[in-house]
Amino acid sequence: MRVLITGISGFVGAILAEYLMSDSFGRSLEIHGTIHRADSRIQSLRDRLLLHKGDLRNPSWIDQVIGDVKPDLVFHLAAWSDVRGSWDQPWAAYELNIGAQLNLLEAIRRHVPCARVLVVASSEVYGLIKTEDLPLDERTPLRPNSPYGISKVAQDLMAQQYWFNFSLPTVRVRSFNHIGPGQSDSFVASAFARQIADIEAGQQEPVLRVGNLQAERDYTDVRDMVRAYWLALEHGESGGVYNVGSGSSHSVQELLENLLQLSVVDIEVEQDPQRLRPSDVARTVCDPAELFRATGWRPSITLRQSLADVLQYWRNYAGARQDNPPADGRP
Repeated sequence: MRVLITGISGFVGAILAEYLMSDSFGRSLEIHGTIHRADSRIQSLRDRLLLHKGDLRNPSWIDQVIGDVKPDLVFHLAAWSDVRGSWDQPWAAYELNIGAQLNLLEAIRRHVPCARVLVVASSEVYGLIKTEDLPLDERTPLRPNSPYGISKVAQDLMAQQYWFNFSLPTVRVRSFNHIGPGQSDSFVASAFARQIADIEAGQQEPVLRVGNLQAERDYTDVRDMVRAYWLALEHGESGGVYNVGSGSSHSVQELLENLLQLSVVDIEVEQDPQRLRPSDVARTVCDPAELFRATGWRPSITLRQSLADVLQYWRNYAGARQDNPPADGRP
């Protein structure tokens, strides 16, 4: 069975590839992946992957890749994923999320119309959430309130349209917040953990800068997320949509307190206006009942364990920087 993972060198793509090649997965797959720039996250996997370097915004390139690979399963993970950054670069978010997916689905429709395709949307499609909407299920109205959210709604509905019009067997997932080792520090838990690791290593003053600590989100470890993605594509209904989350919410303050408890030094906390979003929802929490029923999936990694692993990842990174300082001596 041939599997194509777009964005395989990204945070989630690399974890998914590792999971699909693990002994615990128990199947033999031919795994292809698209990469655009950096591939450092998959260095240890390179000899077991078939990689295709190019830009999904180029329709000719992705048409050739799909025609050559003819995948049975496609996990579409390549995307703009920075919600806050989408306010500064809205067109980039639209081009990377909407345009790239359109090129991909068109190529699949032409060459392998029976391939099952997982399209990953986001809880940001729900946008302006009312208290009476909680917990959010798949029937909650979509009220996107950021450029990123709008782009993910377009991806979600485009996948549904290709099922309606072309019988392309797409499955949509709306992922709630996920965390784990290797995540960019543009995301809150990883941002906190990196600052703590730098403080512990003496590379930053003992002050941790934060944004809104009151927001509550539904967090799931990325290693649980990729299991959900596989099960959704394997068992999900074609044209269907599934929320992916834990079903419980935690405040950013709680994330911070857990990480500070895991630290070995005393740290002050200061609010940084630059870390506040133009629009922020007070609380989101997922109703994952549809996914549970369809797949039997349940998250298995606790929030505390996820945070400990994220912090250790950044500790290792800080230690590596100390062992290999830049030639000019700058931190």
